Amino acid sequence: MATALIGEDEDLRRRVRLHRERRPVGWGTLEAGDLREVLKAAERWDAILLDSLTLWVSAREGELALAEFDGFLAGAASLTVPCVLVSDEVGLGVVPESEAGRRFRDSLGLVNQRAAAAAEEVHLCVAGVGVRIK
Repeated sequence: MATALIGEDEDLRRRVRLHRERRPVGWGTLEAGDLREVLKAAERWDAILLDSLTLWVSAREGELALAEFDGFLAGAASLTVPCVLVSDEVGLGVVPESEAGRRFRDSLGLVNQRAAAAAEEVHLCVAGVGVRIK
């Protein structure tokens, strides 16, 4: 599932186009912002790759994102196919200067914590090197 809300951002449009071109032909792709769509469509696929929670959270307000994500996790617990969630770790850098930036960092951090708690495995990728942390 691709979660970017493209809008009028030309750079993001270009990036999404490149992602679409690089995807393997056999991959089924759902481009949507509603995580319930993943749960509805899950049985059509052999696995789910949700890329990314970062863009998904950026399109939502904090508490709303947490409530919706908790609902997704509850439904995802009964999936019969592997589900991989991709997210950025934004808490390792400096504290954002703007209030909106701090709220986003906090919201994504809480979503990431909930995802990690629910996951069987958690991997951190730094400079192209993956490290299993759970």
